[in-house]
Amino acid sequence: MGEEDTAEQFRTGDVPVLATPRLIALCEEATCRATDGHLTEVQSSVATRVQFDHLAPVAVGAVVLAEATLVKVEGRRLIFTVSAARLEGEGGGLVGAGRVTRVVLDRAAFLAKAGAAGKP
Repeated sequence: MGEEDTAEQFRTGDVPVLATPRLIALCEEATCRATDGHLTEVQSSVATRVQFDHLAPVAVGAVVLAEATLVKVEGRRLIFTVSAARLEGEGGGLVGAGRVTRVVLDRAAFLAKAGAAGKP
C-alpha cells in the first residue's frame, strides 16, 4: 500500500492509513478476477451492491491481499464474499470483509444505455 492509497489522498479522512474506498476497490478487483475466463467476449459485469466492514487500520507500506469467493448465482447476479488481510509478514490479520453483488451484462448494450457507446 502506498501514499496514494491513504484516506488523506482519497479525502475520506485525515490519517495516513489505507482508505476504505481503496480497500473496497481491491475487493471488487478480486471479484473481477474471479470472473476471468467465465464471461464471453461480449459480456462484462458491474458491481451493483457492496456490503463491507473495514475492520482494522493498515499503514503505508503494508501488503494487503484481497480474495473473492463466488457463493451464489441468481440468474445474471453473482454474489461474492470478499475479504482482505495483511500478509503474515505484515503482522497478518483480517482488515476487511463483506459481500459484493455483480450483474453480468452485454457490454455494448450497457455502454449504449450509459451514453458511452463508441467511446474507448
